[in-house]
Amino acid sequence: MKRRDFLRVGAGALAATSLPHDVCAQVPAIKTHSLGDFILAQAATRLQVAHRSAPDWIIWETVADDFLTAEIATADIREFGTPEGSFEITDTVSGAFTHPTIEAIVIDGNRALVTGTLRGSARTVGYKLAFEAVSPSHLRFVITVDAADVNRIRLTVGSVTDEAIFGFGQQLTYVNQKGFVLPILVQEHGVGRGQPVVTEIIDVLADRGGGTPLVTEAPVPHYLTSRLRSLFLENIEYSTFDMRQSDQIAVKVWATTMTGRILYGRTPLELIEAFTEYTGRMRVLPDWVHEGFILGTQGGTEVVRRKIDTVNNAGIPLAGVWLQDWPGVRVTSTGRQLWWNWQLDETYYPGWKQLVADLERQGARMLTYINPFLSTEEGHNSLYTEALAKDYLVRNDDGTPFLNQNTTFSAALVDLSYPDARSWIKGVIKKEMMEKAGASGWMNDFGEALPFDGKLHDGADPAVWHNRYAQEWARVAREAIEEAGRGDDIVFFDRSGFTQSPGVATLFWLGDQIQNWSEYDGIKSAVVGMLSGGMSGASLIHSDTGGYSAFKFDVAGRDIPLIARTPELLMRWTELNAFTAVLRTHEGLVPAISAQFDSSPELLAHTARFTKVYKGLAAYRKRHVTVAASHGHPLTRHLFLHYPEDRNTYGLRYQYLLGPDLMIVPVVDKGTTSVEVYWPEGAEWTDLWTGASAGRAGEWTRAPAPVGRPAVFLRKGAESTNEIIEGLKAADVLN
Repeated sequence: MKRRDFLRVGAGALAATSLPHDVCAQVPAIKTHSLGDFILAQAATRLQVAHRSAPDWIIWETVADDFLTAEIATADIREFGTPEGSFEITDTVSGAFTHPTIEAIVIDGNRALVTGTLRGSARTVGYKLAFEAVSPSHLRFVITVDAADVNRIRLTVGSVTDEAIFGFGQQLTYVNQKGFVLPILVQEHGVGRGQPVVTEIIDVLADRGGGTPLVTEAPVPHYLTSRLRSLFLENIEYSTFDMRQSDQIAVKVWATTMTGRILYGRTPLELIEAFTEYTGRMRVLPDWVHEGFILGTQGGTEVVRRKIDTVNNAGIPLAGVWLQDWPGVRVTSTGRQLWWNWQLDETYYPGWKQLVADLERQGARMLTYINPFLSTEEGHNSLYTEALAKDYLVRNDDGTPFLNQNTTFSAALVDLSYPDARSWIKGVIKKEMMEKAGASGWMNDFGEALPFDGKLHDGADPAVWHNRYAQEWARVAREAIEEAGRGDDIVFFDRSGFTQSPGVATLFWLGDQIQNWSEYDGIKSAVVGMLSGGMSGASLIHSDTGGYSAFKFDVAGRDIPLIARTPELLMRWTELNAFTAVLRTHEGLVPAISAQFDSSPELLAHTARFTKVYKGLAAYRKRHVTVAASHGHPLTRHLFLHYPEDRNTYGLRYQYLLGPDLMIVPVVDKGTTSVEVYWPEGAEWTDLWTGASAGRAGEWTRAPAPVGRPAVFLRKGAESTNEIIEGLKAADVLN
């Protein structure tokens, strides 16, 4: 479908080539008001926003009638799952105020105040909708209702049938969210997430812990659309975005005030840049991360040294060794888990300091693990005992510590709303992990399970703190490394997050995927989560290579695998992660039944090849990591971000860009040796491995993708061509 040209109005208007097709609205404006760089228009009970650079392009508009609703409601919130951290929220509405009028619009400089009324069954209440141009690309809005008992606000804005809607944080199943209702609530994403049979079994075995396709550990109340319209909420309370009706997006927040911003940008990347002005941007990764893969292993000093020897003997470039079991291991019904007492277990890891020193001599780093929970079991509870005595823990109504059920054990949760508790846990990170353990990074796990009925320091509201907790957990780690003078050298990776997490996190990972090919919770979800998260400011994302969750039966002392990583899945996931921010392995929940990088000579050779590919792309990757830090652009990008006028890019889920110049179509289906590739309009490509021209713009073709040579393409005419080719040749992976 051809794009319709746009009128050029004034010297600052956009050229036709900078806007997507069909974005001009045809609703006549009766009154217009200038608010800084924005234009607010009123047509009867409809409001529209444009930008003075393109006054005929409507970037936000309300629906004609019920664009605003206020409610009086009571929420019933249930926490469930094993581990706990999933939530079901049922809202009972006892009163609603609808049918907004617009009685006046008062302008004061770059501010506007819209006032009117909302009608309920027994009374009428007033509302205020305030706009303020806070920058050339941000129009802030605040909605309040003149009724003390109102605690829900819903704003309904216009959409069109063919408008694709992206963003909302690290969504794992779908990239285009049109047609869904998304809960913007930090929570465990579950195991299975809607995959038939698997989810049903987990729901039975783990107290409904299977999850759904629409929950995530790192949601964000933010979207951008194929018509270059973008909005986000500043609210941190629970919200929902209902996109089931083709002509509207209904935004509802569980709060007395709705605060958000309407963004302006000429391109999708400009909209992301505008959004990350608010969220903050991820800093540049340390150079050592780019030197090879990060080996995830465990098992004590002797086992780890043997693994390192295997890596070195196989010629695999090593950037770091990640040991999640540094505080010791507890064996539970689900597999090998940890003692959550964040101190080195020197009995389990004798000679630790020498191990760290030996790694440093070969240019590699030590990475560990932490989460905000504390073990309560005797012999592994020294930190819990200290935190309990100092009142640093989230409490129950009766004053006892809140205990979160994980698998066969429970753990206490540090109260991050209490400044003294934050300082204390930062001290643990600095002393136990950085100083004593010599860690240069760690998995900064969890952050989703703050209970809505918990008691926080000084009466802080857990309903407000629930989503905030995730970003504060990242902020604690960031403050710790900066206070220690190592803010540029250490990398910690978070799975939970919220709107402003990118400004404090150093790296994200996508949580615990199942070791399978599923679109809901397997390798496919790792691709989708990476691309959707990148549109919401999480510019540096990776996944556990090969996935995490595995399942088995124990029959007469023998492990019988039900779901476990196969060599093929591990090789395909390694190929995928070689073209992302970080290449890191994970042994998985049940290592004995899962293929590992060294399970066979073939797997060792494959790991060596794609670690060299990853290292060979270091110069190119570093350049675009720098762009991420300066502009917020994601390192791994959905094709829509560069080809917004090509409608065929909107539905892509398993095809992406690394920077602007490499296009990757990973194999994400079992037994497949070729992939369907879409060639976007506006670029030409060559096969990375052979240099041959590939595809024709606007067409789909099938490309070969045998194991060891995934479908990867280099954009013709790219300035980085020599950099990429020379880097891969130097790594001895390109003839």
